[in-house]
Amino acid sequence: MLYKAYEIQRSLMNASSAWASMMVDILNDPQMPFAAFGPMQTMASALNVFAHATAPRGKPAFAIRTVHVDGHTHAVHETTVVHRPFGDLKLFTHDGLPADAPRLMIVAPMSGHFATLLRGTVERMLERAHVYITDWADAKYVPLAEGHFDLDDYIDYLIGFLEHIGPGAHVMAVCQPSVPAFAATAVMGAKKHPCRPLTLTMMGGPIDTRESPTEVNDHAIAKPFVWFKHNMITTVPENYPGAGRQVYPGFVQLTSFMSMNLGSHMMSHYKLFQHMVQGDGENADSTKKFYDEYRSVCDLPAEFYLQTVDVVFQQHALPQGEFVHRGQAVDLGEITDTAILCIEGEKDDISGIGQTRAALKVTPGVPDEMKQYYLAAEVGHYGIFNGSRWRGRIAPVVEAWMARFNTRDDAAQGSGSSGQGKPRGGGKLSAVN
Repeated sequence: MLYKAYEIQRSLMNASSAWASMMVDILNDPQMPFAAFGPMQTMASALNVFAHATAPRGKPAFAIRTVHVDGHTHAVHETTVVHRPFGDLKLFTHDGLPADAPRLMIVAPMSGHFATLLRGTVERMLERAHVYITDWADAKYVPLAEGHFDLDDYIDYLIGFLEHIGPGAHVMAVCQPSVPAFAATAVMGAKKHPCRPLTLTMMGGPIDTRESPTEVNDHAIAKPFVWFKHNMITTVPENYPGAGRQVYPGFVQLTSFMSMNLGSHMMSHYKLFQHMVQGDGENADSTKKFYDEYRSVCDLPAEFYLQTVDVVFQQHALPQGEFVHRGQAVDLGEITDTAILCIEGEKDDISGIGQTRAALKVTPGVPDEMKQYYLAAEVGHYGIFNGSRWRGRIAPVVEAWMARFNTRDDAAQGSGSSGQGKPRGGGKLSAVN
């Protein structure tokens, strides 16, 4: 019933958005009498904000056309190199990259938003690396015949993607996938898999949510597991290819995130209205662009969502050494020659300070000189991987880390030719004591 009720509401809102957009066009038509009159423009701006807020949204495109490197502009090539039912592997590259440029796989979250939320992450790292990214599918479009998808499958997908890329790749996990990426690295390390990553960078990830718990963490443990199963899971309706599949709907996730900072979102839309009234198109477009991405949501397979709530947020299985993959215990001690960089934001309200850094405490097989921690000053969760602070302060730290361990020989020696790298602007970069 939840999904059907949402579909009815969505249809009504889509119609309202279309009506509002039509009225905006009429009120802004220069041939209309009083079109330039103040109250008409105020009304048009208000309707424009409403139309944008209620407009239907699908999966956004990455649309990275060019990249600027050292004063030169290069055309970007985007290809899908692996296609699987629950997620593809995309590759971004450009002709200005040298033959020996590092290969980086960015693991995007499967948490209700599309991988395009990391567009800025891809764009910045693409300057000096071949960038792969996991492009997870919207579960409501995956037919039931394709089977289920849980945390075990997620880890298998990551291993398969790394096998496609080949030996010598780097991995960056943004937020939620830090846990499966960490586990996949351990599974591959135990087998001395030739495609195990050279470096693993985890950014704002919930490795141990007992550290500095946030409102998100509190919500995950405030109710028993069965509550999530009965209240957060619904069935995809008949009008989608994935009809009958059990999912955690993206619109529920979006509602939760919006309600966490409702005042901020309301103020953002009020400022959007003001920008439109004042004719400030640049700031208005910037706000619209953000919400176009933020409101584009997808459904998660129920198995993956429930297992993540249970294993990651309620049991804390990974940091306690109790995480299991395909019936086998995952031993983080098997990670011995993958260099680990943990990045956190000082003002992160999703993953608190210390939750990602916990990864450095539970990897006894990794030498201290192959571990690094960076705390980004004045940075919230979104700012860890997008925006000016990401581009100017955080990305250079990641690039320096990758350059330091760009071969397996560098990892074995625990050092490289490029040094440790220094944060620019603000932030704290430290080794593990």
